[in-house]
Amino acid sequence: MNAQGRAGQRQHRSAKTLNRRAQGQEPHQQASSRGASQASRKIPRHADARRVAYEALLRIDEQHSFSNLLVPKLCAHAQLGTADSALVTDIVYGVLRWRGLIRPIIAAAAHRALDDIDDMIVPILELGTYQALWMEIAPHAVGASTVALAKSLYGKGRAGFVNAVMHQIIAKPLQTWQSMIVSRIDSHNQFERLAVRYSHPKWIVEALYQAWKHAGYDEEGDAMAAVSSMLEEDNQPAMVTLARHGQAISQEDLQAQLPRRAVVQEGLLSPYALRVSGVNPAQIPAIQHKLIGVEDEGSQCAALALAHASVEGQASDFEQQSLASIPISARAHWLDMCAGPGGKTALIASLAAERNIVVSANEPSAHRANLVRSNIEGLPSEAVDTVYEYDGRYFGEHMREQFTRVLVDAPCSGLGALRRRPEARWRKKPEDIDDLTQLQAQLLRSGIDATMSGGVIAYVTCSPVVEETVQIVDDVLADPQYAQRVERLDTTEVLRRVCKPMPLPNRPGDVTLFEHLHHSDQMFISLLRKR
Repeated sequence: MNAQGRAGQRQHRSAKTLNRRAQGQEPHQQASSRGASQASRKIPRHADARRVAYEALLRIDEQHSFSNLLVPKLCAHAQLGTADSALVTDIVYGVLRWRGLIRPIIAAAAHRALDDIDDMIVPILELGTYQALWMEIAPHAVGASTVALAKSLYGKGRAGFVNAVMHQIIAKPLQTWQSMIVSRIDSHNQFERLAVRYSHPKWIVEALYQAWKHAGYDEEGDAMAAVSSMLEEDNQPAMVTLARHGQAISQEDLQAQLPRRAVVQEGLLSPYALRVSGVNPAQIPAIQHKLIGVEDEGSQCAALALAHASVEGQASDFEQQSLASIPISARAHWLDMCAGPGGKTALIASLAAERNIVVSANEPSAHRANLVRSNIEGLPSEAVDTVYEYDGRYFGEHMREQFTRVLVDAPCSGLGALRRRPEARWRKKPEDIDDLTQLQAQLLRSGIDATMSGGVIAYVTCSPVVEETVQIVDDVLADPQYAQRVERLDTTEVLRRVCKPMPLPNRPGDVTLFEHLHHSDQMFISLLRKR
């Protein structure tokens, strides 16, 4: 099919859909002719980096591909070098993060609604706009390369249109475009303004606002300013964070394995963390030998909180009797109940092994259960007893009161890790949270059932959203079945004791880590103890 034929098959969209798309609140739905034309869009070997970036954007939108998996695959197929692969990654991730602002800029520069622009041309304009306004590339070079890409794919006609639009975009700096686009939004609609300014769906901005208001850090402060800082941090690439598995390797030995160009920083929160950039983690020998893993510091803090919270009564006696001379089957047991892919399992198991305690893991997905098994290969053979594949909702029925410590890292919306998954903000919907909350409550109940008297449960989500965090714990503890049997612990005190100095809430109880304060994923941690 030629370019004119593809352009002529754009689908009709409602005004409501147009408005959402112009604000960046949902992925740009590509024309149905795309699927039929994929064969003619195959990337040639040694393709230009921008051609690869363009194809990545198309596939992410039309096939719902994951950027972290797709981009390396396309770069390898095109046989791009290190510099060009880095350029592709920067462009694709940048467009996905900022398309909620990029698209209104394109519409303004083109003097037409985005839906009136050829679907196949929009991604070309997106990558050109990102390069022109966010990257330190000469404007004339950006304009020339963007027009050349359009011409090579769709001919002179569309290249002329791209040239005209890019000329308008390059004429103003980013700050001017931001101010102009935001000024068109009602000044009383602060959530909408922040949503466009920082390129997030409005509902996510509102959810983060509510999360901050409940977190207990600064009740008298400006919550909107805190949310602005969160959103700004959300648009910054995250450094790779490593977790040492106990004493398996020293910090110094690990640093010695990294190339000279790598930037290495000690962790800000966890004594087991090391933050690195400028290196592919898969190439680090200690990772290849499973002596360390890739694990965000928020997750490490959750593991440390579980490991160091105080158990009482029967559970305390059981852990103190877990000596090396006691058979594994008789030792105290910890459980990672929602374990896949196993990063926290490995860290928890390494901490437990230091006390001659064993860990079991549970992951209902066979594929993810195998990832757990792979992640724990570097640990002593007796550190992890079993990797179960039960449905976590019913695990407590199978293993009632068998464990002294249980981690319930519940499946969640993942809104606390959007900086690592740039396309996720446009794919998530409010109803996704509604679908998850019942599962989260069931998993927490199951985890409590699996915990022996005096034992500790850590309920954790990589989301700060109130409905997935505080509300889940409140609802479960209000259930008469658990109200008299489970008490809430002071997570603030535990983290203050076992982690590096960090901002913590001004009141005892649950803790939410925020990326603008802790430079980690936004992690919720609630510690409970079974009476």
